[in-house]
Amino acid sequence: MALLRRFLMLTFALLLVAALLQCAKRGSPTGGPKDVEAPVMIKAEPENLSVNFKGNRIRLFFDEYIKLQDVQNQLIISPPLKYTPEIKPQGGASKFIEIILKDTLRDSTTYTINFGQSIVDNNEGNPNPFLTYVFSTGDYIDSLALSGVVKDAFNNVADQFVSVMLYELDSSFTDSTIYKDPPNYMTNTLDSTTIFTLKNLKAGKYVLVGVKDEAKNNTFDQDTDKIAFVEDTIQLPTDTTYLLNMFREIPDYSMLPPSLAAANRVLFGYQGQDPDVFIEPLTQLPDSVKTMVSKVPGKDSLNFWLTPFKADSLVFRVRLQNTEQIDTFTVKTRKLGPDTLLLNPSHRSKLPFEETFSVGANTPIIAVDRRQISVVYQDSLPLDFQSVLDTVENKVNITFEKEANTDYKITLEERSLMDFFGQTNDSMVYRLSTGGYADLGNLRMRLEGALAFPLIVQLTDEKGKVMRERYIQQQELLEFNNVDPGKYLVRLIFDTNENREWDTGRYLEKRQPERVIYYPEVIEVRANWELEQTFTVGG
Repeated sequence: MALLRRFLMLTFALLLVAALLQCAKRGSPTGGPKDVEAPVMIKAEPENLSVNFKGNRIRLFFDEYIKLQDVQNQLIISPPLKYTPEIKPQGGASKFIEIILKDTLRDSTTYTINFGQSIVDNNEGNPNPFLTYVFSTGDYIDSLALSGVVKDAFNNVADQFVSVMLYELDSSFTDSTIYKDPPNYMTNTLDSTTIFTLKNLKAGKYVLVGVKDEAKNNTFDQDTDKIAFVEDTIQLPTDTTYLLNMFREIPDYSMLPPSLAAANRVLFGYQGQDPDVFIEPLTQLPDSVKTMVSKVPGKDSLNFWLTPFKADSLVFRVRLQNTEQIDTFTVKTRKLGPDTLLLNPSHRSKLPFEETFSVGANTPIIAVDRRQISVVYQDSLPLDFQSVLDTVENKVNITFEKEANTDYKITLEERSLMDFFGQTNDSMVYRLSTGGYADLGNLRMRLEGALAFPLIVQLTDEKGKVMRERYIQQQELLEFNNVDPGKYLVRLIFDTNENREWDTGRYLEKRQPERVIYYPEVIEVRANWELEQTFTVGG
């Protein structure tokens, strides 16, 4: 018995030593599983969904330490408040949020405070998605809802952070209300979805608009914001899902103060659609001075060109055709050098099969001497070509038949081009080459379904840049040949007014933009490959 007792005591001692040695070993703690749980609101003061709200302070309590992230963009209060509330904590961790309201609240109104995804836990940044606090200054909480989807009228991807605004259609509402007053209700698509839902609404008639509110002032600014609108009156309650088709309006026309850009050029910038204007110098010009006006390619500007003469200032009158709008401007002159003729080729090495080589200039080209231009291939063999002066784009297009894997030399001898000031070019040589057909792919597309002609069909890259374009007025097989390998989108524009370009909309005219739809998949074109697709258009 004593022997058994000594054996048990020895065994216990050995186990104790082993345990102590194990505890003494160094190692790295595992830290446990990663926290993936979002913070949970456990209490609110006053309670969520409170009625007869009278105070100006709200506190929300959570089950763990939280912090605010991007709250200035994520926070949406509906109806909008005139003054931004104070929200604590900013830049630190806490187990509660405090909101201090600075507005006088409307009577008998349901307010919604949506935090988006701005409330995250302090350690891992897990968001509490779209936490909403609702209260009413009246006896009950409004409970109706309205939902829909935001898309872009032209681009394949919609903008983020679109404000969806609901205006009550009462005696005070006019079409200009959205330019100066905040809405009765508002929500935001944030950065994660294009679907929206307006909640806690009361019954009535409304106007629904969407605004890409760049200034965050809860109104529509035509110069900076995109807009979408539903033409029909919204009657709540409703189970209809609404589509907001976002577009940027062409601003109202206005001529900006001109500036002297060079000794022989005055630059007139403008806003709005390309204007049909008459620019008249009121300063008395000598009979020897010649003038002309040209559009600056790709910019909302006009150049007023004049041959050199001396003056302290120039006075201009700008009259918009078919209107009574007249602007008068004075431009102070100063010592500036004149514009000298500079040429700019469209291509410098590779010349794609489907593109045209052109030479542009910085001053207006008025004459082309075709006898001073030559095109040769394989260094010495002359090639027939055509040269056409494009006065709108201020460039000379040089077209000729192209072959695969061929080198071309285009020469503009001295005095082949002359500009408005009588300047001519120096001799210029451009060396170009084509690739092989095997390095390119061909795409054919059949259109079916609810088609309405004419159609503009555009092949674009994934960012929307137009690579090829076709204008069709009847059903036909579309062919995009000799395309660089890559991923492409196909865009259809329903050219309702037949002006061969996409037209945007206008809110005050209740005019929606022309319809644009995309082929539902990204198309991959491969080298030395023939691809045929069918595009079925829905109604």
